[in-house]
Amino acid sequence: MAWYAVQHKPAQPKRALANLEYQGIECFYPEIDVETIRQGKRTIKREPLFRGYLFINLELTDPIWHKLRSTRGVAKVVSFANKPAVIEDAIINQIREGLNQAEEVGGIKAGDRMEILEGPFRGLNAIFQEYDGEARAMVLIDFLQKQHRVSMDLQSVRPG
Repeated sequence: MAWYAVQHKPAQPKRALANLEYQGIECFYPEIDVETIRQGKRTIKREPLFRGYLFINLELTDPIWHKLRSTRGVAKVVSFANKPAVIEDAIINQIREGLNQAEEVGGIKAGDRMEILEGPFRGLNAIFQEYDGEARAMVLIDFLQKQHRVSMDLQSVRPG
């Protein structure tokens, strides 16, 4: 079996994926979490790694090939000289490993312990609460026997 790239119709990746899987075809649709800033707040949005494409794993002799073009959501199979372009297993495995590593690294999450590196609170520990715009963080600092919520530059804190 080999991997092939399939172009899906505009705005129909989930439809193509569902219909291909319903036919018993192994599919791979890599997606990543992307941080965007909307109205001053960071939000995480799931986006495809390869916009407009998904991957299928099939034998070239499989009789399902003639049904692919008429599958709902599928536009075409990526081909060169009227032959479907084969994608090596190693490439698909590298993509999967890269996605796993990206998920492990992630960003700072609410509740993470932080160390303050600069400013009047330098050396104190804090707890990350949320992002405060693109370049700032809202943190909780224990100071004078009370927790204070402080907004500071992301460059001034590090996980620790």
